Amino acid sequence: MKPNTTTVMRGLISQVRKTMPFHLPASRLCAGPCRGCPKKLLEFLDQELEEWETRLDAGEKPTIGDVSRFGKTCRRIHAALAANKLV
Repeated sequence: MKPNTTTVMRGLISQVRKTMPFHLPASRLCAGPCRGCPKKLLEFLDQELEEWETRLDAGEKPTIGDVSRFGKTCRRIHAALAANKLV
C-alpha cells in the first residue's frame, strides 16, 4: 500500500531537516566565493518547511503536485549548497 501525500510530505520535511546544514553559522555559509546565496536559500527553505508543517498540522492535505514541487525545490537548493561545498 502506498503512503498518502501527508505522510510523504512529513517524511520529506524530516529528511530535509536532517540533511540540510541549518545549523551552520552565517560566517561559514558566506565564506569564500558563492554560487547562489546559501544563507538566503536556507532561510527560504526553512520558511517553506515551517509553512508546510503548519499547514499539515492544520489538517491540510497536500496534492501530489505539491509534494513534487516541494521535492524539486529541495533538490535544487541541495545542489546549490553542494556546489558551495556545504553538504
